[in-house]
Amino acid sequence: MLVAPVRVVCPRERSGALWGTRPCRRGRRTLWHTRPVTDAPAADAPDESRAARILVLVGIVVLAFNLRPAAVSVGPVLAEIRDGLGMTGTEAGVLTALPVVAFAVFGALSPRIAALVGSHRLTLLALVGVVVGLYGRSRVDSVVPFLALSLLALAGMATANVLLPSLVKAHFPDRIGLLTALYSTALAIGLTAASVTTVPISDALGDWRDGLAVWAITAAIAALPWLALLRHDRPHADPDREGHAPISLRAVARTRIGVLMALFFGLQSMQAYAIFGWFAAIFRDSGFSPGEAGALLGVVTGVSIPLSFVVPSLASRMHDQRPLVWAVIGCYPLGYAGMIAAPEDAAVLWAVLLGIGTCAFPLVLTQINLRTRTPAGTAALSGFTQSTGYLLAAVGPFGFGLLHDLSGGWDLPLLAMAALTVPLLVVGLAVARPAYLEDQLAAREAS
Repeated sequence: MLVAPVRVVCPRERSGALWGTRPCRRGRRTLWHTRPVTDAPAADAPDESRAARILVLVGIVVLAFNLRPAAVSVGPVLAEIRDGLGMTGTEAGVLTALPVVAFAVFGALSPRIAALVGSHRLTLLALVGVVVGLYGRSRVDSVVPFLALSLLALAGMATANVLLPSLVKAHFPDRIGLLTALYSTALAIGLTAASVTTVPISDALGDWRDGLAVWAITAAIAALPWLALLRHDRPHADPDREGHAPISLRAVARTRIGVLMALFFGLQSMQAYAIFGWFAAIFRDSGFSPGEAGALLGVVTGVSIPLSFVVPSLASRMHDQRPLVWAVIGCYPLGYAGMIAAPEDAAVLWAVLLGIGTCAFPLVLTQINLRTRTPAGTAALSGFTQSTGYLLAAVGPFGFGLLHDLSGGWDLPLLAMAALTVPLLVVGLAVARPAYLEDQLAAREAS
């Protein structure tokens, strides 16, 4: 039977209750009283007006749409950027590595900053950084300012990316599956749009700079709802009084659920980044034209759009998500086997299977909310999971390319990625079993 904590400040024993304790800053004992619940942690929707909730909903969706263009709009016009700025191969490598650096560094800082200034304020500041960075880098004429402004945009993206699950937890605790489905779908649409349309926009406007700058406009539009929501926001000046004291990433790192979630996120991101970075080249080497290879990669990303809506909705309704983990991650080895055995004969089928596999991403985002009881817990688990996971994910594209260079073909890196689905499946199944971060933290403090 699952339990949900109710924070009280009364030391008296109650019949049939189980208690865990921890000291707080005022010298009181924070008691976690456990009571039976059914499926997910009990949570009441916040006391907000309908208009405010609609504004938050719109803000979350448009925010999610803008969390990938800063990273993926560069790739399609990288050759033009290098020519225009005189960028060396090493500098181009730094540019492509910046998203991982931003997620690791700024993602880790987000929960603490949000606790100090308020999540709405930090979301708005993050979007301002995205706007300034995206537009600014499109106007500069040298490499260093371009890299610096790219890092600013990516820092904003990483910060908001970590905040999203906690925003859902804070405003829609009774609609976690639906909201995660909505923002995961918006994120997938934004990723696909930036990947597919940056080159046509650049051609239509006459310059790669304008093709990059257009994404600053969409980010500016996304900032409007959060600007309007500022009056609803306030810093957590007295977190102990509210019962949502910020949780350190170090504390999360000492819990089983924190380690498992970071591994799950990192291993699934490793798969996805290798696919997005290399599979167009594999299709081209298999005999497809550049346009056909791009279209097949579009199938991979396109499959994730509808499934990004379906997977979180299913996960939030399931007491045990292990069957869903099997269904999603099990598609990876099938797709890799097909790519090795018959890359030309059924390329669309292999692309669809791999696209289903990449839906481990919306699944892990849903798990971040399902494995926490409070917005503070969600923010901390999200920050640790994503900042640590993206460092692990960086190994994927690099290792895939290295194995290709060493072997002279694609079979060895494909076999390696297929083998890595085994630990991904193991940690995914472990994460799917009901457990909560706050419970594990309380157990550690009580021991």
